[in-house]
Amino acid sequence: MALPEFETITLTVAEGIATVTLNRPDTLNAFNGAMMRELVAAFDATDADDAVRAVIVTGAGRGFCAGADLSGGAATFDYDSSGGWNGAESPVRADGSVDYAHPAVRDGGGIVALRIFASRKPVIGAINGPAVGIGATMTLPMDFRLASEAARFGFVFSRRGIAPEATSTWFLPRLVGIGQALEWCYSGRVFDAAEALAGGLVKSVHAAEDLLPAARALAQALTAETSAVSVSLLRRMMYAGMGATHPMEAHRLESRAIWARGASDDAREGVSSFLEKRAAVFPDRVSEAWGEFAPWFDAPEYR
Repeated sequence: MALPEFETITLTVAEGIATVTLNRPDTLNAFNGAMMRELVAAFDATDADDAVRAVIVTGAGRGFCAGADLSGGAATFDYDSSGGWNGAESPVRADGSVDYAHPAVRDGGGIVALRIFASRKPVIGAINGPAVGIGATMTLPMDFRLASEAARFGFVFSRRGIAPEATSTWFLPRLVGIGQALEWCYSGRVFDAAEALAGGLVKSVHAAEDLLPAARALAQALTAETSAVSVSLLRRMMYAGMGATHPMEAHRLESRAIWARGASDDAREGVSSFLEKRAAVFPDRVSEAWGEFAPWFDAPEYR
């Protein structure tokens, strides 16, 4: 499958692993509207490519992502003045009230985070340097975050006079607990990789030269002997379970999934390979299977 070309990121695929690299090193990979759109397109591409089993996201140069591009000055976050992330028409009505349901109101970081959340493949963040603001929050929907010893993290919204974004108020407390999430966000301070590890934000910390090899080794361990469809489905099931109000919701979803996958070619191969004491060769494709699964996970309002 031909890979798209981008201006603010790069996308490569090798041995079943896609690597998305934020590629504005002169700005420490600061996030802008073009990067938002290209990250969404990159995950569209990795979802569509059945050769991709996992996705790694990292940064070019010495930073992961220094946050939003502030080159627009004091009005950077005044999206009505700046035209928002997509230049859409203003959501401000003639009487001065705001139509908060208007697409132009949507937070660009949240658009990216929701796209990562919806990924049909496991996602690993290889955080090689400063990850501040959206640079930190975009990593939260990733399944694992590995950090370089040079990584720094900051949920700096209170120091910029704005509010948390990129769905971080949903993910961060679930990952690290409400107390730790509040302390980091209240203070807005930047902290090092060791504190991120102690607080449960990252899985492991590595020397700079070992970071990407460690991320690739993890991706291979997750996917080498597993059904691509099973991994894809269980990723979304786990996240759905985090928002369930009763275990009966999980039971309903699991029953549906077991019924659907129990009759699949992958299930037959999984059992046969076990009984025959050989490596499994799973034939089912994620791109084909998700036609059945997608309606189970539709978001209530935004896609």
